Amino acid sequence: MSTPRLLVIQPDVTDPAGPLGEWLSEAGAELDVRLPPRDSLPSNLGAYDGLVCLGGGMSAEEDAKHPWLAEVRGLLATAAGTGVPTLGVCLGAQLLAVATGGKVVRGADGPEVGPALVAKKDAAWVDPLFADLPLMQDVWQFHTDVIERLPPGAELLASAPRYAHQAYRLNSCAYGVQFHIETTSAVVRQWATDAPDVAATAREGTFDDEALTEVHADVAETWRPFAHRFVRLAAGDLQPAADKRRTLPLA
Repeated sequence: MSTPRLLVIQPDVTDPAGPLGEWLSEAGAELDVRLPPRDSLPSNLGAYDGLVCLGGGMSAEEDAKHPWLAEVRGLLATAAGTGVPTLGVCLGAQLLAVATGGKVVRGADGPEVGPALVAKKDAAWVDPLFADLPLMQDVWQFHTDVIERLPPGAELLASAPRYAHQAYRLNSCAYGVQFHIETTSAVVRQWATDAPDVAATAREGTFDDEALTEVHADVAETWRPFAHRFVRLAAGDLQPAADKRRTLPLA
């Protein structure tokens, strides 16, 4: 397998690539991590085989405070439109949705915080990245904004009762997951410290050492192979999904 080069955009210093970055690297990917605005973003994706956008504490359209978000959305829209394998995680999934015609709002039912299960939808069973996942997937949730409307043409891959749009694919290989698969116990404890009102909505015991260790082990068991498949997709060793976008008939 070739060595795919991935651009990893880290919107927030408090949400590094963590285990997800380790899984991508161990599968053979070379990571170019950019933390804006400290690090500049490339003007295009010509030097990359894939794009990953992580989470953050800001909203997807909070450009007044974070003007570089427009650049991130532009790169995500370009990736989705040109068939560059893309993975957006939490805020990254929301940025991808907004960049391609979806809608992100504050969740009407309040924050979603703590360990959770999401369920595969029909389209997931034949998706290159999701097909091998179990029916119910362990994830970590920590968000107040939600994807209210998926981008036009996007396929829903995973859902949950409280907020339906948990994972989706747009075009052939642009993926968004509303939940986190990159966290560690230390990271989520820091989030709880930084956002106590949000953390207070979680079930009692959510941030206990034993609970955090258990959920992160479960997340790794499910999502480490997923990350490896994403690297294979970026390397061209895994066939992407069929692109169902309408095209004009040839003359």
